Amino acid sequence: RVTLSSSFRARPNIQRAINVAFAPAMTGDAITQQAHYVPLEPTRPDDPRQPSVVVLPVPEPYATQRIAATAIDKALPDAVGAFVEWLVRKSGWHVEVGGRRVKIGAGHICILFRRFISYDVDVTRPYVDALEARSLPHLLVGGRSFHDRAEVEALRAALCAIERPDDELSVFATLRGPFFGIDDEALATYRHRYGRFHPFHVPIDLGAGGPGDDVTLALRPIGEALTLLRSLHGPRNRVPVASTITALLDATRAHVRFALEHGGEQVLANVLRVADLGRQFEADGGVSFRGFLEELEAQAETGRAEEAPILEDASDGVRLMTVHKAKGLEFPVVILADMTAKLRPAVASRYLDPDRRLCAVRLAGCSPDDLIRQGPIELERDAAEGVRVAYVAATRAQDLLVVPAVGDDARDGWLETLNPAIFPPLPQRRTPADSTMLDAASRYPAFTSRDSVLRRPHGDPATAETVSPGVHRLNGHEVVWWDPRTLQLGAVMHGGLRHGDLIRKDVPAEVIEEGLSNYREWHASRLRAIDLGSTPTLAVQQVTQRVRVRSPQSLPHIGVARISAPATRPGGRRFGTLVHSVLALTPLDADRTAVDALARIEGRLTGASDEEIAAAVECVLSALEHELFSRARAAQAEGRCRREVPVIYRADDGTLLEGAIDLAFEESGSWTVVDFKTNDSSPTDAHRRQLAHYIEAVRQASDKPVSGTLFYL
Repeated sequence: RVTLSSSFRARPNIQRAINVAFAPAMTGDAITQQAHYVPLEPTRPDDPRQPSVVVLPVPEPYATQRIAATAIDKALPDAVGAFVEWLVRKSGWHVEVGGRRVKIGAGHICILFRRFISYDVDVTRPYVDALEARSLPHLLVGGRSFHDRAEVEALRAALCAIERPDDELSVFATLRGPFFGIDDEALATYRHRYGRFHPFHVPIDLGAGGPGDDVTLALRPIGEALTLLRSLHGPRNRVPVASTITALLDATRAHVRFALEHGGEQVLANVLRVADLGRQFEADGGVSFRGFLEELEAQAETGRAEEAPILEDASDGVRLMTVHKAKGLEFPVVILADMTAKLRPAVASRYLDPDRRLCAVRLAGCSPDDLIRQGPIELERDAAEGVRVAYVAATRAQDLLVVPAVGDDARDGWLETLNPAIFPPLPQRRTPADSTMLDAASRYPAFTSRDSVLRRPHGDPATAETVSPGVHRLNGHEVVWWDPRTLQLGAVMHGGLRHGDLIRKDVPAEVIEEGLSNYREWHASRLRAIDLGSTPTLAVQQVTQRVRVRSPQSLPHIGVARISAPATRPGGRRFGTLVHSVLALTPLDADRTAVDALARIEGRLTGASDEEIAAAVECVLSALEHELFSRARAAQAEGRCRREVPVIYRADDGTLLEGAIDLAFEESGSWTVVDFKTNDSSPTDAHRRQLAHYIEAVRQASDKPVSGTLFYL
């Protein structure tokens, strides 16, 4: 059954519209595996001051003589962008967030898609362009157009020029692109005079600072750019990829150039994400700059990379995501997009028969017999899944649901299930309950037209089937058909800079000086912050590292204990690790059987030989018979024994020292710390210093007398 919790907070009018649309479609049919529909019930009142279901007509749905999907796909993104702009900047409408009514912002709006890619075309790109043309912040969740962005292509060309300096086309694209911005006249003159663009063949007369004629001075930026590419080529394989990219951005001051573009936040985020991809490439084992470049090119061909997210979930920006990504989420305002997406595919692609353990799949345009015979049923099941997807999309809305439609015709597609809830009966389409929207309290714009289609071929008028803009009351709920004439359509995504006035040359000198002063102050504070951040506020060191370079002021008395060991006993680091592991896990009262079983397990983990395992068993058994372990067993019986316990304490110079104590036990109000050693039979200064640190750590922690013993096994 369909779950209800996701739409409990929706306005009752939205719920009634959803009930009207999906109750007839979700019948619980076992053959199509459709769900049973459970009607949604209201949990909060409607807001009479603003609508909760809006139908957004496609302004220009006609191609030549008839309605066409291509025309809808061209006109709908601009209409959605214009409607979002009106909502955010002009409507004055409110939504309920956290129990409070707040004015609609970009962060309250989500645009939902059935798909992101259609025939290798990014469906979201026109919607993103429509938002960016209106300077509306947005977050594309999971978009696949990353490598199609102009800034990413420009950066890939620059990286290719750095890797392959003899690739003259990439070098030319880099010089002409946003990093250097050299004009065509200068590039043509350089090519004519010097023959080619090559970072390792820069003419001597283009050296900075030297004399030259007017043409040479005009070409000097090209020489400087080629010199920069050469300087980045040399160390490219010896430094991280991100360092090379950062050096290019810093040297060309491209951050400012990208940030000033339309949608500059997304542009800059995409450029910086290429550096993140470089870090990920190296973390996954990549070792060469060329390998990273080839990985980028492979991603560009397959479209695997997503656009860089520039907004956090709680920040102000329109979300664009697929319905599947939106499962479990809710938004105050939901706009359904890409209405030409199909409810189901035209041909079934697979058939599953669990009883026969059969999967029939369409391959190379050919379908097996089982798939052909079961194709109609599979298509019905795909249609049932499409209905469920539309239901999930519609129930994401809490305060406002916006559904696109064509005013002249109820179109088929992934939103066709909603048609009964938004299209009035034919006799009522031309007579809305309220078409003027003149009530100031409702904050509606004035709908003066009776035509929901902005433009038809040859200027044809509306027909009897055309829905008139205004409020329509249907089956117990209300929908508002919008008038596209109230929207500011046709916003164009201009190239170049969005704030060209920031780089004007005719600026008073005092303004320039003030700006430079502010920049120098900011730069100095940034350097101070970097310097402060480079100084660790907390120094942490292992005790085993500390004893190599420093020692405590005075060493406490340290005892020494030994067990007898055969002269032919194995040694080395692996044997020592094995003995320590067995001692750490063996119960203090263990017998030979238990020690032998544990030693064999640890021996397999460490790769020890049978001889080493046998020697470790004898070593541990001898240790358990020692007087120190007898005292430890007595302390353990009273809960005053610690084994393999990590410790950390602050040394006199403020450094935090950390280590692990092999054995410590308390008796008669004082602690005894035991450190096991298997690599030598005589104490060394390093061993004494290490144990001295452990003694100091226990003393600071317990504030009791502490003694120590080096136990040589």
